[in-house]
Amino acid sequence: MILMGIVGHKNAGKTTLTAALVTELTRRGLRVSTLKHTHHAVDLETPGTDTHLHRMAGAQQVVLATDRRLTLMEEARAPGIAHLLTRLAPCDVVLAEGWKAGRHPRIEVWRPETGRAPLARNDPTIRAVAAAGDPEVTQNVLDLNDVAAIADFVCST
Repeated sequence: MILMGIVGHKNAGKTTLTAALVTELTRRGLRVSTLKHTHHAVDLETPGTDTHLHRMAGAQQVVLATDRRLTLMEEARAPGIAHLLTRLAPCDVVLAEGWKAGRHPRIEVWRPETGRAPLARNDPTIRAVAAAGDPEVTQNVLDLNDVAAIADFVCST
């Protein structure tokens, strides 16, 4: 299994690149899963629903199943990527969007219009920068508009 992080500053295009990579990699016949990290408070349940009541009553895990999809909600304190990988079904590629720090390989998405310097300048563990412009970094620089080439880089790690 290939694990590749997608990181960058706000509004750099992380989600856009992640979705484009999922499309490209699945087109190539690979099984792809994604992980998404956010600092925002998110609650996927509507208060008063059955699953919300289950969770509020103290259930550690709640599965909501339909005829086509399931959702697993699990109480966990700051789960890391290693824990999350144990929760996934077998796949060929995992794209982990949003974990700026870590030892896993990462591609930074960078655009000059964010007004921020690339994270890669101060983080040599970032393996490549997918950029729209010249990020002036020592890492590999990939054309942000060439999703096939970025997918090739992901598959080469």
